[in-house]
Amino acid sequence: MSESSRAWLHRLNLRWPIIQAPMAGVSTPAMAAAASNAGALGSIGVGAAKPDEAARMIDAVRRGTDRPFNANVFCHQPAQAKPDVERAWIDRLAPRFADAAAQPPRTLSEIYKSFLVDDDMLALFLDRKPPIVSFHFGVPDASRVRALREAGIVLFASATTLAEARVLAEAGIDAIIAQGYEAGGHRGVFDPNATDDQLGTLALTRVLVDALDVPVIAAGGIMDGAGIAAALELGAVAALLGTAFIACDESIADDGYRAALFSDAAHHTTMTRAISGRPARCLRNRFTDIGDAVDASAIPDYPIAYDIGKALHAASKAKGEFGFGAQWAGQGAALARAMSTAALVAQLASELQAAQA
Repeated sequence: MSESSRAWLHRLNLRWPIIQAPMAGVSTPAMAAAASNAGALGSIGVGAAKPDEAARMIDAVRRGTDRPFNANVFCHQPAQAKPDVERAWIDRLAPRFADAAAQPPRTLSEIYKSFLVDDDMLALFLDRKPPIVSFHFGVPDASRVRALREAGIVLFASATTLAEARVLAEAGIDAIIAQGYEAGGHRGVFDPNATDDQLGTLALTRVLVDALDVPVIAAGGIMDGAGIAAALELGAVAALLGTAFIACDESIADDGYRAALFSDAAHHTTMTRAISGRPARCLRNRFTDIGDAVDASAIPDYPIAYDIGKALHAASKAKGEFGFGAQWAGQGAALARAMSTAALVAQLASELQAAQA
């Protein structure tokens, strides 16, 4: 492990350069606490939560650990309502609701706020002071960054290109997450409609380490200690793993998601907008098949599209069909393992030590 990685771990009071990703709909306060107690950095995703729910999650993590942890929020541009697009999307998905003996929603709404405009979430963070706050899809304005930093909160943010990373560095972000194209879940691009260079994790990590004087965290496709070691060798101070934790005991991934993760689908992930309205890497399923057949312009804005996406999953799941779920997973999904969070962190640490021996 490099001196920079050791210094970074010492600063954050971590034993291992391992970060459990804040996967909304999968990770839980119990998972975050277990990861932190095991010497990694646990995370919770509160971007889709109301402030009172986020407060309960932060408090729950604190009850479970006295170690550092991360709370993640979304910094997307607020959605633009497009009634004609939304009506056509409802009509397109209506037959799938009929298959589940259910009715689609009559209208769609923006089901959660962006942190860019969520003053209540900012106030919550300033009150509860989670040790680390991380941003996805961009970065808030200077006043919000300044307020969080003055509260003693360490800030992380995701970048998919050097240009995005430079914006984050100039904004005063403490560590930049290099999210490669392999990563599961939502692509962290600032502008989902711009051309995506699709940089892989290793290339992006090395580019950012070479160009910036800011700690870099590698994310995307990393599933074991050997992958963590490779990221550290390229100059990352830590690795962020999400898909690796989906099958952990503390995960709230449903049975269909877990079964898909340990099926042939793990070898066939794909990037789709259909489920939420933004590009996200998912196990191939019935919903991604719909996305393959339509142009991006036919899909409502994020997270308006997620409103009906969640409704379709719930209706279908009630009938035993899990193929419309947001089964986010990275390209390393076939390496997933089922065990407790603490056991996985211990296994990753052992593999990392072996790879570095």
